[in-house]
Amino acid sequence: MLLRFHDHRRLRLLFIALVVILTVGIGLTYNWQNEEDAELPVEASVEPLASIRVDDVLLALPRPTPGRSIFFHETRSYDVKNKEYNHPLKLNARQACAIESAALHNPNFQVFVLFVHRKYALGGVHSNESKKSTEQPLFDAILSYSNVHLRRVNLWRYAAGTPIEEWLKNSQLFRSRFAVSHISDFLRFLTLFRYGGLYLDLDVVVLKSMEDVPPNYTGADPDDVISSAVISLTPTGFGHKIAESLLYDFQHNFNGLNWAGNGPGVMTRVAQKICGTKNISLLLENRNRCLGFQVFGSKAFYAVPFRHWKHFFQPHRLEETMAVIRDSYVAHVWNRRSVELKITVGSSSAYAQLAELHCPRVYESAGEYF
Repeated sequence: MLLRFHDHRRLRLLFIALVVILTVGIGLTYNWQNEEDAELPVEASVEPLASIRVDDVLLALPRPTPGRSIFFHETRSYDVKNKEYNHPLKLNARQACAIESAALHNPNFQVFVLFVHRKYALGGVHSNESKKSTEQPLFDAILSYSNVHLRRVNLWRYAAGTPIEEWLKNSQLFRSRFAVSHISDFLRFLTLFRYGGLYLDLDVVVLKSMEDVPPNYTGADPDDVISSAVISLTPTGFGHKIAESLLYDFQHNFNGLNWAGNGPGVMTRVAQKICGTKNISLLLENRNRCLGFQVFGSKAFYAVPFRHWKHFFQPHRLEETMAVIRDSYVAHVWNRRSVELKITVGSSSAYAQLAELHCPRVYESAGEYF
């Protein structure tokens, strides 16, 4: 009887332990699916690096000027494995270069950098000395421009009242195999729906002013794929209708197993519909056919093709690469391939030369490597 008593006791304890584990698991899932309940109050601001405030883009002043703002999005803080956002305020030198180059060449546009996060640590996020020493100079460099603004964005609040609000609640976006990339795709279309303006990827260098380029445009790469790394739309009228079409296509054709299908794929399908043809070559540089929407040829934004990304990093390709991008608005450096390749500051590669010319403050602050 004594043995049976102990056996029953062990079973009871095991049952209680299982109940606790299941309860905690359900609670964690609930918090993940109910983002707005897990976050700090809207009015809270965070100062992860010394003297830097990061406020909600929907609340903070100045707010984006519709049609006269440039947007960058940083979504890498999303941890796919743990399905949560880590420390949100983080940029490397190349990302900071993209931001500075946009601010430098477009002084009459406001440049907004949106950091996506799920939640901040209770009581706020506190910086540590290593982050201050390695990243603070980069933030100081970009914030030395009066037209650069750092903002945080909560996806649920940001999507509220838009055509994609209900779709976001099904969590399909967060179950994607390429969640970080697809959150970035989602956010660029949503930002253009809210404000219009110019969206740029963080792996570009802006080479000249884009303030006077007629809005409502994107660009194709040398393989005649319409990319989504550069998109300009007006905040009202035709541009706003395009943004609405992008959101509609994104949610109705979303495929979490296809890396490019929810960014370039969306842009391509919508452009083909606007222009009335699936033949990409027929819609390049043809605003009349495309009702006022322009798809620039590859030289505007993607003069160096994906397969030649190393040309930006090879000193012996310097003159060739600089000649190829001579007439470009933007140099796209294909971060997906090039992110691990270091550049010594002061080298004679094309990327280093572009950085020295178009993001001089960041380049000077980068340290030994850019």
